[in-house]
Amino acid sequence: MNNSALFTDFYSITMAQGYWKRNLNERAVFEMFFRHQPFNGGYSIFAGLGTLLENIVNISFSDDDIEYLKSFGIFEDLFLDFLKTFRFNGNLWAMDEGSVVFPQEPLIRVEGSLIECQIIEGLLLNTINFQSLIATKTCRIWLAAKKGSVMEFGLRRAQGPDGALSASRAAFIGGASGTSNTLAGKILGMPAMGTMAHSWIMSFDNEEEAFESYANLYPQRAIFLIDTYDTLKSGIRNAIKVGKKLTDCGKNFGVRLDSGDIHYLSTEVRRLLDDAGLKDAFITVSNDLDEHIIETLVKDGAPVNSWGVGTRMVTGGQEASFPGVYKLAARLDGKKSIPVMKVSDNPEKTTNPGIKQVWRVKDKNGFAIADLLSIDENEPKEGERYCFWHHSADYRHFYHTIETCYPLLKKRIENGALTQELPSLSEVKAHAQKDLESFDSTYKRLLNPHIYKVSITEKLRSLKLELIQKHLDSTAKRC
Repeated sequence: MNNSALFTDFYSITMAQGYWKRNLNERAVFEMFFRHQPFNGGYSIFAGLGTLLENIVNISFSDDDIEYLKSFGIFEDLFLDFLKTFRFNGNLWAMDEGSVVFPQEPLIRVEGSLIECQIIEGLLLNTINFQSLIATKTCRIWLAAKKGSVMEFGLRRAQGPDGALSASRAAFIGGASGTSNTLAGKILGMPAMGTMAHSWIMSFDNEEEAFESYANLYPQRAIFLIDTYDTLKSGIRNAIKVGKKLTDCGKNFGVRLDSGDIHYLSTEVRRLLDDAGLKDAFITVSNDLDEHIIETLVKDGAPVNSWGVGTRMVTGGQEASFPGVYKLAARLDGKKSIPVMKVSDNPEKTTNPGIKQVWRVKDKNGFAIADLLSIDENEPKEGERYCFWHHSADYRHFYHTIETCYPLLKKRIENGALTQELPSLSEVKAHAQKDLESFDSTYKRLLNPHIYKVSITEKLRSLKLELIQKHLDSTAKRC
């Protein structure tokens, strides 16, 4: 758990002192959303919420933290005294962790003092961005494997100890069946699994002896790594010799490929196992796999039973980060909400103003057809016809009579305390897999996925256009 409030960008603390001097009790609403799908994909998996909530409700500045800030010589003593008692006492809404999510829609909404909202920004973005990236990557891999067994093998390539644990957690949500990270297994309650390294085999005089010794130690979970010397001429033949002894005792076994032409080798290994009467013996493969390689192998009929994926799963592969941002959406003056927005020369960076709810709209068969952003708590209503406007507030729109819809943002923290017990990691994973089923396969394909519609209501569009026009008028006056 990381509950030091120093885990934030330095400017959050310098701004906090400014807010403190200006008006300690001014409240605001911030929203976290992301701008585009990673991996050129059609969906993302929202992950990291459980980790974030546990940290936020426990966040504080320790005495050492205060002394460190004092050393800068720019923070007033009274402000530092205030930080000594700092806790997050605001409210937080979020989608269910594991939900399938899309660009431009709020995943998290935070209401609190400007100081509270600002100080948790770094923690929020760091936690959600990394875990959502890894959960999304893993889900792509899991779907490419036709929902088969995918093991997370990324400990040694992850970004540091915390990155490794966070990646294991996110990978499990995304579809991984277990992890090679033993500590993650203990802390997170997920299956810890693995086979053997080449060093085990090389520490013996010969391959057969290495396999024999391992089988004697672990007869219930023997998986032999067969590519240390020669996969087809040596490895698989020795594995068959030892494997037959296991099957004679009523035990099964597997072999693992970690190099070479996976399709060719797995096909030949399967043939040799079957010819030896070992049809139940299974094949697992690794070797710098990703969703594209796995999808090709599956389509070509490679006889692989499970997949071990490391580097390209826990680092995000070609995608360096999840593009989540955290922006001010409204200022609160008593019970009055004052919507605000960022207007940018880059249209994709212009935000949607106001305090918003996200509604998932489904057809009569239970398939999601669009998400709708609303600033009115009472809309949309089932059975009514609505105009769905593109979130950029341009001319693109469509009409639809809503059959089924429900809100996605739910209150998770109220006045600094959790509103309910957090779901288990297995429950989060189950939700992710159930949510995926409500989307057509065209959104989930790797190549040229269909773009899911994220729309805004007529009221939100009108508000957005009104604020843009005010900005243009103000700019014209200054010129």
